[in-house]
This record gives sequence, structure tokens and C-alpha cells, in this order.
Amino acid sequence: MANSDSSSPPLPVSAPLSSTKENLTPIQAKIAELNESRSELLTRIQGLKQDLQSWRSKLDTQVKVYRDELSELKKSLNTEVDQLRTEFQDLRSTLQQQQEDVTASLRNLGDVSGDVEKAQGSKAGGDVDKEENALPKENGQEAGNSMVPTVEHA
Repeated sequence: MANSDSSSPPLPVSAPLSSTKENLTPIQAKIAELNESRSELLTRIQGLKQDLQSWRSKLDTQVKVYRDELSELKKSLNTEVDQLRTEFQDLRSTLQQQQEDVTASLRNLGDVSGDVEKAQGSKAGGDVDKEENALPKENGQEAGNSMVPTVEHA
């Protein structure tokens, strides 16, 4: 193992002072370049922040406008729905009234037709008897069988 230690390369010895000054020049240029890049990035970030704030402001304005429009639409739709409800209620009332009128008319028609049927039934039954019994009169008396008394129905 001692052999492996002796085979390792020797550590570099510090360079003379003149070479360190030469190395500092490129480092200072890089630092200046990085500072410049940093300022550009900060400027760009500030621009992006301002753009973001402007966008948020515009967005807030648009949201307020849309909310107002939606609120107005909601009010107008509610008004129209109320009008439709009123109209449908009026139609319902009208239809119910017409249905009641038709029902009453049909009842009256049924009552009248029942009266007519009764009248026709009594007329048909009574009139047949009258017609059968009614014979032409001759000299104030009925012709035919004079022995059968006739009864008139009122």
C-alpha cells in the first residue's frame, strides 16, 4: 500500500501571484455579465408583475360587467316567468270556468232531454189512445161504435 501512496500524483503548488490576477479578470467580467443578466431578469419580472396586475384589473372589471349582465338577465327572466305563471293561472281559471259551464249545460241538456222524453213518452202513450179512440164526428157525435163511450185524456 505504500507503493500506491507514492504513485499518486503530487498536489499542485499554488501559482504565482501574477497568474491569479489574470484569472480574476475573467471572473470579474463574468460577475459583471451576471449582474447585467440579473438586472435584465429583474426588469422582466417587474414587467410581468405589472402585466399580471393589469390583467387582474381587466379581469375583475370583466367579471363585474358579466355579473351585472347576469343579474339583469336573471331579473328579466324572473319577470317573464312571473308573467307566464299569471297567464297560465288565467288560462287555468278560464278553462275551469268553461268546463263548469259545459258541465252545467250538459246537465241542463240532460234535464231538458229527460223532460222531453217524459213529455214524449206521455204524449206517445196518451196520444195513441186518443188517436185510436178519436173517430170523425158526425152531427156532434163520433161515428162508428156509438155504444162505446170515449174518454178524453187531458
